[in-house]
Amino acid sequence: MTPIIEFKDYTFKYRSQVEPTLRHVNLTINAGEKVLIVGPSGSGKSTLAHCINGLVPFSFPGESTGSLTVSGKDPAKEGIFGMSKLVGTVLQDTDGQFIGLTVAEDIAFALENDCVPQEELFRRVDEVADIVDVKSLLEHAPTELSGGQKQRVSMAGVMIDDVDILLFDEPLANLDPATGKRAIDLIDKISKSTGKTVLIIEHRLEDALYRDVDRIVVVGEGEIVADMKPDELLCTDVLEKEGIREPLYITALKHAGCTVKPETLPQHIETMDLSPYRDQVQGWFQKAQLPPPRQQTEPMLEVENLSFSYVPGKKVLQDINFRIEKGEMVSIVGKNGAGKSTLSNLICGFISPDAGKILLEGSDISGLSIKERGEVIGLVMQNPNQMISKPMIFDEVALGLVVRGVPEEEIKERVYETLKICGLYPFRNWPVSALSFGQKKRVTIASILVMNPRVLILDEPTAGQDFRHYTEIMEFLKDINERLGITIIMITHDMHLMLEYTDRAIVIADGHMIADDTPAKVLTNRQIADRAYLKETSLYELAVKCGISDASGFVERFIHFEREERANG
Repeated sequence: MTPIIEFKDYTFKYRSQVEPTLRHVNLTINAGEKVLIVGPSGSGKSTLAHCINGLVPFSFPGESTGSLTVSGKDPAKEGIFGMSKLVGTVLQDTDGQFIGLTVAEDIAFALENDCVPQEELFRRVDEVADIVDVKSLLEHAPTELSGGQKQRVSMAGVMIDDVDILLFDEPLANLDPATGKRAIDLIDKISKSTGKTVLIIEHRLEDALYRDVDRIVVVGEGEIVADMKPDELLCTDVLEKEGIREPLYITALKHAGCTVKPETLPQHIETMDLSPYRDQVQGWFQKAQLPPPRQQTEPMLEVENLSFSYVPGKKVLQDINFRIEKGEMVSIVGKNGAGKSTLSNLICGFISPDAGKILLEGSDISGLSIKERGEVIGLVMQNPNQMISKPMIFDEVALGLVVRGVPEEEIKERVYETLKICGLYPFRNWPVSALSFGQKKRVTIASILVMNPRVLILDEPTAGQDFRHYTEIMEFLKDINERLGITIIMITHDMHLMLEYTDRAIVIADGHMIADDTPAKVLTNRQIADRAYLKETSLYELAVKCGISDASGFVERFIHFEREERANG
């Protein structure tokens, strides 16, 4: 095997920091390997990636000791341009990666730079667009695309320049589950058909393991904590200790008292040998409790016969009807481009419906301005960069209160309290630009929460968050939901979030509402899951393979058990 990336006793410290971000890293990745790199936010996994693609030390200056070679070259000498010929990076925040005015121009950018003849350029753009399934989007502007489409365009732009190493930085962060599976499948195909070395940095371990990887490298506090084959790693407690979410079926097996062994091949639930664990899982199911039914209260938000189209005659939403009660936590799910964000824009008044009405606490809100709706309904957008307008964190969170003339002392008190709740208090005097994508997300949640809304709509609240921050945000949302009685609506692709934290899921596919049921029933219904690009939960597969006929009952018991455990934490 030929090493293509070699870290030898490598330590790196950013210029602005006292402590090194990476310490004594020894890691060898061989040509053609497919390696998954996981670790909580701030563990150093992104820095590791930046060292490989040359962003360290050129965009992010600092000092390093030890050695690093990529394809036999030293990134510190090659520069960003030199490294871009060896390593192609698909960023998590795809907006930062677009250059062209159309998708085709964007994909062709690297070839145009290299003066590739036009005929060959068209052929290669077509070829790559075909592989990543964006052929129908070539004439569109990148800014018009959904999160999943943007990401596939970024992939194409990187693949077209024939590099040795492909680096995917959180490829699943903004994707619906089925598109996420397609992305992982696509990365796998690219890896197999081209023989390129593939590195995937991801929080969502279970989803990233949808296709085989050769190794999983776990990074914790700047060090390599583990470097193992997936089947071996899943049988240890490393993931749990490092705050990385294990696959749900592994957690369920542990709840049932099973000791998972590498020889049962736990990397994929589909091919895992569950015969040694079957009796214990059945025994656990028989003993586990179902959650108590939810008590009905009065309606908070009602949507009646809502229809909307951006272009006449082409409906984005059609005859949507649902009612959300006071104090509920509800998920709205469906594939990218199904109309979920359009729905939130209608509720907030950014656009007006073609037909139907929206009631808030029984009153029609069509007469309220965006500002008046904003006093009651807070919206946290998916992309934090579209919401942030102040350079400093404190000022950003205080902005809504300042505009409304709240006294200075009260502003300070409310901002500090909200920053504490959002885990941002230590950064209160920092500039927003110094934060990670996930931390910026929490700033935007804080800037809405500080206004005390009665309804909170969150578009992808946990995209790009590691398990610890995901749990912190979700526990915090659950807490304000219970303590302050705020009604919370979450537009999400995260099936875990929908299962664990909400009692109802409204499913939208191709502009129609196709289900309004418990998450456990939605995620154990193949027909709904397929239509809405969701993904059946691995708990469903576990229940079926262990001979449990009531799969949704198994899922509901698992979720109830987890909630109780967390509550008693």
